[in-house]
Amino acid sequence: MPDANRLGEFLRASRARVDPQEVGLPRGGDRRVPGLRREELAVLAGVSADYYARLEQGRERNPSAQVLDAIGRALRLDPDARRHLFRLAGLHPRLGPDNSRDSVHPALLRLLDAFPDTAAYVLSPAFEVLATNSVAAALLSPFTGPTNMVRVLFQHPQARAVFPDWSTLTENVVHALQLNAGRFPEDPHIRALVADLRRDSPAFRTLWADQTVRGLTRMFKVIDHPEAGRVHLTYQTFDVRDAPGQQLLVGTPEPGSHSAGALAALAAADRVIAGQPPADSQPPEGASDHPAGSQES
Repeated sequence: MPDANRLGEFLRASRARVDPQEVGLPRGGDRRVPGLRREELAVLAGVSADYYARLEQGRERNPSAQVLDAIGRALRLDPDARRHLFRLAGLHPRLGPDNSRDSVHPALLRLLDAFPDTAAYVLSPAFEVLATNSVAAALLSPFTGPTNMVRVLFQHPQARAVFPDWSTLTENVVHALQLNAGRFPEDPHIRALVADLRRDSPAFRTLWADQTVRGLTRMFKVIDHPEAGRVHLTYQTFDVRDAPGQQLLVGTPEPGSHSAGALAALAAADRVIAGQPPADSQPPEGASDHPAGSQES
């Protein structure tokens, strides 16, 4: 992954996303590129145009925290993106390679099984699936071969069929991977993953060049499973404190919905395979993933 001037690449991409009118500047004129000009951003940040140009071009590599804070405000960066900016400038603790990020603590493995009717799994910073509960494993069963979710999304032939909201999902994942690349700049798995997909996937290459950073928090996911049918889940993401960079994702359906019944059926099938008596897993008649008064996207 080329990183000679990642700070400059991020600044240019972020500058291009700022609407001049949002910061009180006219949008018209002879603008040939979207967003702010370098000189305009320098004025908004209170630094000289020459200094900002050198920073963006990689000729100035030691900006102060005060300067970065001013530039972050001028670029209207959210907290994730601002922290990413500081990391790229070397002003935030940057975590190096750590084998503990690739192993799952036994207590966390036991916790996965505490979610019998939800899809729960653990991801590494490079989005490698490190552990799943039985429901998550069943939902991911259409993807044989790769265990990296970024590779699944961009390289598996069934990805767009299984994930009908593929475009939104891939945006979220690439934005989060961009954030992890800043947190763990020497991680060999992230570097190899990004290098491969920038070479092989035009869709990934476009999203990566956008330089947007945003962590995974709460998100909705729709899955067209060949056995369970269409499943709607709300995912919550939790950081794993024992292994910085690992994340626990837990996907839950709307109570009483078809999705809840589908996940219960998958869990029941797993219990049968394990030699346990199956529970009643049929969804209530007329159940829907969109109860009155609720919305799911």
